[in-house]
Amino acid sequence: MARKNLLEGLAALTDDNTVTASYPMRGAGKSLVRSLDELARQADRFLEGEAVVEFDPELIDDSFVQDRLARDNDDFRELVEAIRERGQDTPILVRPHATEAGRYQVVFGHRRLRAAQELGRKVKAVVKSIDDRTHVIAQGQENSARANLTFIERALFARRLEDLGYDREVIFSALAANAATISKMMAVTERIPADIIRAIGEAPGIGRERWVELSLLAGKTSNNEKVRGIVNDADFQALSADERFLALYAALNTSTRPVRKTEPASAKARWEPQDKSVLAEIKNSGRIFSLSMKAKNAARFGDFLSRNLDALYAQFLDEENKGD
Repeated sequence: MARKNLLEGLAALTDDNTVTASYPMRGAGKSLVRSLDELARQADRFLEGEAVVEFDPELIDDSFVQDRLARDNDDFRELVEAIRERGQDTPILVRPHATEAGRYQVVFGHRRLRAAQELGRKVKAVVKSIDDRTHVIAQGQENSARANLTFIERALFARRLEDLGYDREVIFSALAANAATISKMMAVTERIPADIIRAIGEAPGIGRERWVELSLLAGKTSNNEKVRGIVNDADFQALSADERFLALYAALNTSTRPVRKTEPASAKARWEPQDKSVLAEIKNSGRIFSLSMKAKNAARFGDFLSRNLDALYAQFLDEENKGD
Protein backbone atom coordinates (compact mmCIF):
# COMPACT_ATOMS: atom_id res chain seq x y z
CA MET A 1 0.00 0.00 0.00
CA ALA A 2 2.90 2.34 0.80
CA ARG A 3 4.31 1.84 -2.70
CA LYS A 4 1.02 2.84 -4.32
CA ASN A 5 0.84 6.09 -2.32
CA LEU A 6 4.48 6.84 -3.02
CA LEU A 7 4.08 6.57 -6.77
CA GLU A 8 0.75 8.37 -7.03
CA GLY A 9 0.98 11.11 -9.64
CA LEU A 10 4.18 9.94 -11.37
CA ALA A 11 2.47 9.94 -14.79
CA ALA A 12 3.46 13.06 -16.72
CA LEU A 13 1.02 15.19 -18.68
CA THR A 14 1.07 14.53 -22.40
CA ASP A 15 1.90 17.27 -24.90
CA ASP A 16 -0.51 19.12 -27.16
CA ASN A 17 -0.16 16.63 -30.00
CA THR A 18 -0.18 13.39 -28.01
CA VAL A 19 -3.18 11.15 -28.71
CA THR A 20 -4.04 7.64 -27.59
CA ALA A 21 -6.57 4.84 -27.99
CA SER A 22 -9.05 4.39 -30.84
CA TYR A 23 -12.73 4.98 -31.46
CA PRO A 24 -15.30 3.80 -30.30
CA MET A 25 -14.09 4.45 -26.75
CA ARG A 26 -15.25 4.84 -23.16
CA GLY A 27 -14.00 7.41 -20.70
CA ALA A 28 -12.10 10.61 -21.35
CA GLY A 29 -8.71 8.91 -21.34
CA LYS A 30 -9.87 6.44 -23.96
CA SER A 31 -11.39 9.04 -26.26
CA LEU A 32 -8.07 10.12 -27.72
CA VAL A 33 -6.80 8.75 -31.03
CA ARG A 34 -3.39 7.11 -31.37
CA SER A 35 -1.89 9.21 -34.18
CA LEU A 36 -2.79 11.52 -37.04
CA ASP A 37 -2.61 8.52 -39.37
CA GLU A 38 -5.08 6.64 -37.20
CA LEU A 39 -7.23 9.75 -37.03
CA ALA A 40 -7.29 9.96 -40.82
CA ARG A 41 -8.18 6.27 -41.03
CA GLN A 42 -10.99 6.83 -38.54
CA ALA A 43 -12.41 9.60 -40.72
CA ASP A 44 -12.02 7.42 -43.82
CA ARG A 45 -14.16 4.73 -42.20
CA PHE A 46 -17.15 7.00 -42.58
CA LEU A 47 -16.62 6.78 -46.36
CA GLU A 48 -15.74 3.09 -46.70
CA GLY A 49 -18.16 0.89 -48.62
CA GLU A 50 -20.43 3.78 -49.53
CA ALA A 51 -21.45 4.92 -53.00
CA VAL A 52 -19.91 8.18 -54.22
CA VAL A 53 -22.51 10.51 -55.74
CA GLU A 54 -22.07 13.80 -57.59
CA PHE A 55 -24.17 16.70 -56.31
CA ASP A 56 -24.85 20.26 -57.29
CA PRO A 57 -23.00 22.03 -54.43
CA GLU A 58 -25.92 24.42 -54.05
CA LEU A 59 -27.94 21.54 -52.59
CA ILE A 60 -25.53 21.22 -49.66
CA ASP A 61 -25.64 23.46 -46.59
CA ASP A 62 -22.79 24.19 -44.17
CA SER A 63 -22.32 22.20 -40.98
CA PHE A 64 -24.15 23.50 -37.92
CA VAL A 65 -20.73 23.92 -36.22
CA GLN A 66 -18.23 26.29 -37.83
CA ASP A 67 -14.61 25.16 -37.71
CA ARG A 68 -12.64 27.83 -39.59
CA LEU A 69 -12.06 31.54 -39.15
CA ALA A 70 -10.60 32.21 -42.61
CA ARG A 71 -12.68 31.19 -45.60
CA ASP A 72 -10.16 32.33 -48.22
CA ASN A 73 -6.41 32.01 -47.67
CA ASP A 74 -3.34 30.61 -49.44
CA ASP A 75 -4.18 27.02 -48.49
CA PHE A 76 -7.67 27.34 -49.95
CA ARG A 77 -6.36 28.90 -53.16
CA GLU A 78 -3.93 25.98 -53.54
CA LEU A 79 -6.80 23.53 -53.05
CA VAL A 80 -8.89 25.28 -55.72
CA GLU A 81 -6.02 25.10 -58.20
CA ALA A 82 -5.33 21.44 -57.39
CA ILE A 83 -8.99 20.51 -58.00
CA ARG A 84 -9.02 22.61 -61.16
CA GLU A 85 -6.04 20.66 -62.49
CA ARG A 86 -6.57 17.12 -61.15
CA GLY A 87 -10.19 17.01 -60.10
CA GLN A 88 -11.53 16.11 -56.67
CA ASP A 89 -9.56 13.14 -55.30
CA THR A 90 -11.51 12.46 -52.09
CA PRO A 91 -15.29 12.70 -51.64
CA ILE A 92 -16.81 14.82 -48.92
CA LEU A 93 -19.23 13.43 -46.34
CA VAL A 94 -22.79 14.76 -46.21
CA ARG A 95 -25.95 13.75 -44.40
CA PRO A 96 -29.59 14.29 -45.35
CA HIS A 97 -30.87 17.64 -44.14
CA ALA A 98 -32.92 17.29 -40.97
CA THR A 99 -35.83 19.46 -42.13
CA GLU A 100 -35.57 20.06 -45.89
CA ALA A 101 -36.21 17.18 -48.27
CA GLY A 102 -33.76 16.94 -51.14
CA ARG A 103 -31.10 18.97 -49.36
CA TYR A 104 -27.98 17.88 -47.48
CA GLN A 105 -25.61 19.14 -44.80
CA VAL A 106 -21.84 18.81 -45.07
CA VAL A 107 -20.17 16.84 -42.27
CA PHE A 108 -16.60 17.22 -43.50
CA GLY A 109 -15.04 18.50 -46.69
CA HIS A 110 -16.18 22.13 -46.36
CA ARG A 111 -13.28 23.51 -48.39
CA ARG A 112 -13.73 20.95 -51.16
CA LEU A 113 -17.40 21.95 -51.30
CA ARG A 114 -16.54 25.64 -51.58
CA ALA A 115 -13.88 24.90 -54.20
CA ALA A 116 -16.50 23.06 -56.30
CA GLN A 117 -18.87 26.03 -55.91
CA GLU A 118 -16.15 28.43 -57.06
CA LEU A 119 -15.18 26.25 -60.03
CA GLY A 120 -18.81 25.67 -61.04
CA ARG A 121 -18.42 21.89 -60.76
CA LYS A 122 -20.39 19.14 -59.12
CA VAL A 123 -18.95 17.86 -55.87
CA LYS A 124 -18.28 14.17 -55.16
CA ALA A 125 -19.88 13.12 -51.90
CA VAL A 126 -20.86 10.15 -49.77
CA VAL A 127 -24.29 10.38 -48.12
CA LYS A 128 -24.66 8.90 -44.66
CA SER A 129 -27.47 9.24 -42.14
CA ILE A 130 -25.76 10.08 -38.86
CA ASP A 131 -26.85 11.86 -35.70
CA ASP A 132 -25.52 15.20 -34.46
CA ARG A 133 -23.06 13.64 -32.02
CA THR A 134 -21.46 11.45 -34.68
CA HIS A 135 -21.51 14.43 -37.04
CA VAL A 136 -19.36 16.64 -34.78
CA ILE A 137 -16.94 13.81 -33.93
CA ALA A 138 -16.44 12.97 -37.62
CA GLN A 139 -16.06 16.64 -38.54
CA GLY A 140 -13.53 17.27 -35.78
CA GLN A 141 -11.49 14.13 -36.43
CA GLU A 142 -11.26 14.73 -40.18
CA ASN A 143 -10.21 18.31 -39.62
CA SER A 144 -7.66 17.36 -36.97
CA ALA A 145 -6.13 14.83 -39.35
CA ARG A 146 -6.12 16.83 -42.58
CA ALA A 147 -7.26 20.43 -42.36
CA ASN A 148 -4.40 22.03 -40.39
CA LEU A 149 -6.68 24.01 -38.14
CA THR A 150 -4.82 26.50 -35.96
CA PHE A 151 -4.92 26.36 -32.18
CA ILE A 152 -7.50 29.13 -31.92
CA GLU A 153 -9.75 27.57 -34.58
CA ARG A 154 -9.66 24.28 -32.66
CA ALA A 155 -10.37 26.19 -29.44
CA LEU A 156 -13.41 27.92 -30.94
CA PHE A 157 -14.66 24.58 -32.29
CA ALA A 158 -14.36 23.10 -28.79
CA ARG A 159 -16.18 26.10 -27.31
CA ARG A 160 -19.03 25.78 -29.82
CA LEU A 161 -19.44 22.10 -29.01
CA GLU A 162 -19.62 22.84 -25.29
CA ASP A 163 -22.09 25.68 -25.90
CA LEU A 164 -24.24 23.20 -27.85
CA GLY A 165 -24.32 20.94 -24.80
CA TYR A 166 -21.79 18.26 -25.77
CA ASP A 167 -19.80 16.77 -22.92
CA ARG A 168 -16.02 16.71 -22.67
CA GLU A 169 -15.80 13.11 -23.91
CA VAL A 170 -17.29 14.15 -27.25
CA ILE A 171 -14.94 17.15 -27.41
CA PHE A 172 -11.90 14.97 -26.60
CA SER A 173 -12.91 12.57 -29.39
CA ALA A 174 -13.65 15.28 -31.93
CA LEU A 175 -10.37 17.14 -31.42
CA ALA A 176 -8.14 14.20 -30.45
CA ALA A 177 -6.82 16.31 -27.59
CA ASN A 178 -6.15 15.54 -23.96
CA ALA A 179 -7.92 17.07 -20.98
CA ALA A 180 -5.17 19.60 -20.25
CA THR A 181 -5.24 20.95 -23.80
CA ILE A 182 -9.03 21.22 -23.89
CA SER A 183 -8.99 23.05 -20.56
CA LYS A 184 -6.56 25.60 -21.98
CA MET A 185 -8.71 25.99 -25.08
CA MET A 186 -11.76 26.68 -22.93
CA ALA A 187 -9.87 29.12 -20.72
CA VAL A 188 -8.68 31.14 -23.73
CA THR A 189 -12.17 31.36 -25.23
CA GLU A 190 -13.63 32.35 -21.85
CA ARG A 191 -11.16 35.20 -21.31
CA ILE A 192 -11.11 36.60 -24.86
CA PRO A 193 -14.54 37.51 -26.32
CA ALA A 194 -15.39 35.71 -29.55
CA ASP A 195 -15.60 38.93 -31.56
CA ILE A 196 -12.06 39.88 -30.49
CA ILE A 197 -10.78 36.44 -31.54
CA ARG A 198 -12.48 36.86 -34.92
CA ALA A 199 -10.92 40.32 -35.26
CA ILE A 200 -7.48 38.78 -34.74
CA GLY A 201 -8.13 35.82 -37.04
CA GLU A 202 -6.76 32.31 -37.36
CA ALA A 203 -3.12 33.31 -36.61
CA PRO A 204 -1.46 30.20 -38.10
CA GLY A 205 1.95 31.03 -36.62
CA ILE A 206 0.70 31.42 -33.05
CA GLY A 207 0.59 28.41 -30.77
CA ARG A 208 -1.23 27.45 -27.61
CA GLU A 209 0.99 29.08 -24.98
CA ARG A 210 1.04 32.48 -26.71
CA TRP A 211 -2.76 32.46 -26.88
CA VAL A 212 -2.89 31.59 -23.18
CA GLU A 213 -0.58 34.53 -22.43
CA LEU A 214 -2.70 36.90 -24.52
CA SER A 215 -5.88 35.69 -22.83
CA LEU A 216 -4.46 36.53 -19.41
CA LEU A 217 -3.86 40.11 -20.62
CA ALA A 218 -6.99 40.60 -22.70
CA GLY A 219 -9.14 39.05 -19.98
CA LYS A 220 -8.37 41.84 -17.51
CA THR A 221 -11.35 44.14 -17.07
CA SER A 222 -9.01 47.13 -17.02
CA ASN A 223 -7.88 46.27 -20.58
CA ASN A 224 -11.35 46.02 -22.15
CA GLU A 225 -11.46 49.48 -23.71
CA LYS A 226 -7.84 49.30 -24.82
CA VAL A 227 -8.37 45.94 -26.56
CA ARG A 228 -11.42 47.17 -28.47
CA GLY A 229 -9.72 50.39 -29.44
CA ILE A 230 -6.81 48.45 -30.91
CA VAL A 231 -8.83 45.90 -32.89
CA ASN A 232 -11.12 48.58 -34.32
CA ASP A 233 -8.21 50.60 -35.66
CA ALA A 234 -7.90 50.55 -39.49
CA ASP A 235 -4.13 50.00 -39.33
CA PHE A 236 -4.65 46.94 -37.13
CA GLN A 237 -7.23 45.49 -39.52
CA ALA A 238 -4.83 45.88 -42.47
CA LEU A 239 -2.31 43.50 -40.87
CA SER A 240 -2.12 39.74 -41.36
CA ALA A 241 -3.65 37.53 -38.65
CA ASP A 242 -0.26 36.73 -37.08
CA GLU A 243 0.69 40.41 -37.14
CA ARG A 244 -2.63 41.37 -35.54
CA PHE A 245 -2.00 38.93 -32.71
CA LEU A 246 1.53 40.22 -32.13
CA ALA A 247 0.41 43.86 -32.27
CA LEU A 248 -2.29 43.32 -29.65
CA TYR A 249 0.03 41.24 -27.47
CA ALA A 250 2.77 43.89 -27.61
CA ALA A 251 0.32 46.68 -26.77
CA LEU A 252 -0.99 44.84 -23.70
CA ASN A 253 2.22 43.25 -22.42
CA THR A 254 3.94 46.40 -21.20
CA SER A 255 6.32 44.36 -19.02
CA THR A 256 7.81 42.70 -22.16
CA ARG A 257 7.90 39.47 -20.15
CA PRO A 258 5.90 36.33 -20.95
CA VAL A 259 2.66 36.32 -18.99
CA ARG A 260 2.15 33.30 -16.79
CA LYS A 261 -0.57 32.23 -14.44
CA THR A 262 0.58 31.95 -10.84
CA GLU A 263 1.27 28.30 -10.15
CA PRO A 264 -0.50 26.86 -7.11
CA ALA A 265 1.70 26.03 -4.17
CA SER A 266 2.96 22.48 -4.27
CA ALA A 267 1.51 20.01 -1.80
CA LYS A 268 4.36 18.51 0.19
CA ALA A 269 4.54 15.10 1.83
CA ARG A 270 7.11 12.76 3.32
CA TRP A 271 7.28 9.00 3.31
CA GLU A 272 9.53 6.49 4.95
CA PRO A 273 9.28 2.73 5.57
CA GLN A 274 9.33 1.16 9.02
CA ASP A 275 13.08 0.52 8.87
CA LYS A 276 13.66 4.23 8.08
CA SER A 277 16.31 3.33 5.49
CA VAL A 278 14.68 5.62 2.90
CA LEU A 279 13.26 9.10 3.36
CA ALA A 280 11.18 10.35 0.41
CA GLU A 281 10.14 13.96 -0.02
CA ILE A 282 7.20 14.45 -2.40
CA LYS A 283 6.00 17.66 -4.05
CA ASN A 284 2.82 17.76 -6.14
CA SER A 285 1.48 21.01 -7.64
CA GLY A 286 -1.17 19.25 -9.71
CA ARG A 287 0.91 19.84 -12.86
CA ILE A 288 4.38 18.79 -11.68
CA PHE A 289 5.20 15.85 -9.44
CA SER A 290 8.67 15.45 -7.98
CA LEU A 291 10.14 12.79 -5.76
CA SER A 292 13.52 12.99 -4.02
CA MET A 293 15.01 10.42 -1.67
CA LYS A 294 17.85 10.21 0.78
CA ALA A 295 19.15 7.93 3.55
CA LYS A 296 20.78 4.51 3.46
CA ASN A 297 18.72 2.73 0.77
CA ALA A 298 17.79 5.80 -1.30
CA ALA A 299 20.10 5.07 -4.24
CA ARG A 300 19.25 1.37 -4.40
CA PHE A 301 15.52 1.95 -4.03
CA GLY A 302 15.65 4.70 -6.66
CA ASP A 303 17.40 2.31 -9.04
CA PHE A 304 14.73 -0.31 -8.31
CA LEU A 305 11.98 2.18 -9.15
CA SER A 306 13.71 3.18 -12.39
CA ARG A 307 14.01 -0.44 -13.52
CA ASN A 308 10.35 -1.16 -12.73
CA LEU A 309 8.67 1.98 -14.08
CA ASP A 310 7.12 0.14 -17.06
CA ALA A 311 5.49 -2.45 -14.81
CA LEU A 312 4.38 0.14 -12.26
CA TYR A 313 2.90 2.35 -14.96
CA ALA A 314 1.03 -0.64 -16.43
CA GLN A 315 -0.37 -1.33 -12.94
CA PHE A 316 -1.39 2.33 -12.67
CA LEU A 317 -3.24 2.20 -16.01
CA ASP A 318 -4.96 -1.04 -15.02
CA GLU A 319 -6.25 0.52 -11.81
CA GLU A 320 -7.34 3.67 -13.69
CA ASN A 321 -9.21 1.65 -16.31
CA LYS A 322 -11.08 -0.30 -13.67
CA GLY A 323 -12.61 2.98 -12.58
CA ASP A 324 -14.07 3.80 -16.05
